[in-house]
Amino acid sequence: MAGSTFGTIFKITTWGESHGKALGVVVDGCPAGLPLEESDIQFYLDRRKPGSTSIATPRKENDEVEILSGIFEGKTTGTPISMMIRNTSQHSADYGDIATYYRPGHADYTFDQKYGFRDYRGGGRSSGRETAGRVAAGAIAQKLLRELGIEVCAYTRSIGPIQADVSNPDRSIILSTETAMPDPIANEKAVAYLAQARKELDSVGGCMECIVNGLPAGIGDPVFEKLDANLAKAIMSIGAVKAVEIGDGCEVSSRRGSENNDAFCMENGAVSKKTNHAGGTLGGISDGSTLLIRAHVKPTPSIYQTQETVNQSGEEIQINIKGRHDPIIVPRAVVVMESMTALTILDAMMINMSARLSSMVDFYRK
Repeated sequence: MAGSTFGTIFKITTWGESHGKALGVVVDGCPAGLPLEESDIQFYLDRRKPGSTSIATPRKENDEVEILSGIFEGKTTGTPISMMIRNTSQHSADYGDIATYYRPGHADYTFDQKYGFRDYRGGGRSSGRETAGRVAAGAIAQKLLRELGIEVCAYTRSIGPIQADVSNPDRSIILSTETAMPDPIANEKAVAYLAQARKELDSVGGCMECIVNGLPAGIGDPVFEKLDANLAKAIMSIGAVKAVEIGDGCEVSSRRGSENNDAFCMENGAVSKKTNHAGGTLGGISDGSTLLIRAHVKPTPSIYQTQETVNQSGEEIQINIKGRHDPIIVPRAVVVMESMTALTILDAMMINMSARLSSMVDFYRK
């Protein structure tokens, strides 16, 4: 299977299936000397793991990470870092029926068309559990970025029609609410809305947002490796994400240039902007202001209502899906978005180190 590797210098390869023995990731390109232990990774995996809130799938997984290589005496060695998360709560029997038909909204049909074969237990590689490896790798990327004074923070902007106040996102609130909203009042409304959807055997979509502070100007490339283009690809690679916006996103299509342009100004002796409609990038390169990415997530396709579909024999049938499923994906996907953003930015910064001859001269002719 192609397409399980992401990155150019800071490169990750995820592996494993939802109902296999384990899943994980190999991280290559991490510099030597970064203090790293399993608890650094576990903090992020705990935000993603199932069974942790009333609005998540009841599947119980500890998602305990094991670092298998690349660490010596508590620091990275510069060699590949391999991490594994064992699966301990598979109910594969819940998925026996779907071997013969295609679930609406899932990748069952497309997998069959591509490979002529699929692991139907929980979706195999197309399962949301694949993202555990991304989060483990993203934890390392975030720790490296903090060494450079860069902070990445994602949160839930909306769930169904419930909009959170995101004017001043506070990480402590984001980590304390079930929905990962930075707004306790909106969180309560969203939890009630989800409870009603669950009673109706239905699921809900939503929107998540990620901000990056401390990113210097000049990161990214102006043609095919634009920072915003690579971020869009990274975020779109998360299952169930159907649209990505940078800055004001779709709103810009209805404006005039005089309304949308961000005026430059001087602030504390440095070039700055009076507004940030562009979301922190110009021409595919970071401009030094806050980077803002938004992702829209579809409702969980596994719902308990009777649905119409087709089986492998070409017969139209009705089905009732079994198993343990999230009523909404967004709250657990927030940390995945944060991880993919961090991975993209760190890789772009590593590539950027060779953009100027003066940088190479400074490094090698100390």
